[in-house]
Amino acid sequence: MLSRIWGIANGQLGMGKGKAAVKIDQLPASHNSPMPSEVAVEKKKLEKPPLEIHYLGDRVLRQPAKRINRVDAEIRQLIREMLQTMYSADGIGLAAPQVAVHKQLIVIDCDPDKPENLPLVLINPAIQKLQGDVCVFQEGCLSVPGVYMDVKRPEVVEVTYKDEQGRPKKLTATGLLSRAIQHEMDHLNGVLFVDRVENNLALSEELKKHGFSAQAVNRID
Repeated sequence: MLSRIWGIANGQLGMGKGKAAVKIDQLPASHNSPMPSEVAVEKKKLEKPPLEIHYLGDRVLRQPAKRINRVDAEIRQLIREMLQTMYSADGIGLAAPQVAVHKQLIVIDCDPDKPENLPLVLINPAIQKLQGDVCVFQEGCLSVPGVYMDVKRPEVVEVTYKDEQGRPKKLTATGLLSRAIQHEMDHLNGVLFVDRVENNLALSEELKKHGFSAQAVNRID
């Protein structure tokens, strides 16, 4: 999850340098209807969020997620609970494995302070293309609270997925949204942003400062 502390961190990441750009096409049609009322939730903190966020060192975060075969009422209820949990934790993104649900499902809202902006739901997302410059920005994660480190990622991502109604879609994103998608999709493969940090010494110091063990990191070379 990116937190606003990033499940991304709002204001962290260096993402204030430019707005996120996004293009969404429904396949095969191009019409996009708004998020249905049974999925949309109020953007507010709950005293008792419906789901528990798991932290670095918990083995559930390292298990790969499985494809969702059917988008039904149960999945839409999970989406709603993930959104409520994300908003309660000041997050802008959350992947199902972070709440110990091993399904290929992520929710993202890069504008959590704007009630009129709908969140993005990606079911069974698949990256089709990564392009543009490789950019370095500071990331954080609600599964590693308090830790913020520089991570390299491509500037642009093209992804296919199903929405909350099971409709196939394609999205091309840049900026904060692109980074959020890549960050959250890592969670579906058991990867955390700390695995991508190149400065091992600084990472170890930050993890120790916040009560985490560097041994929980699975470094990606």
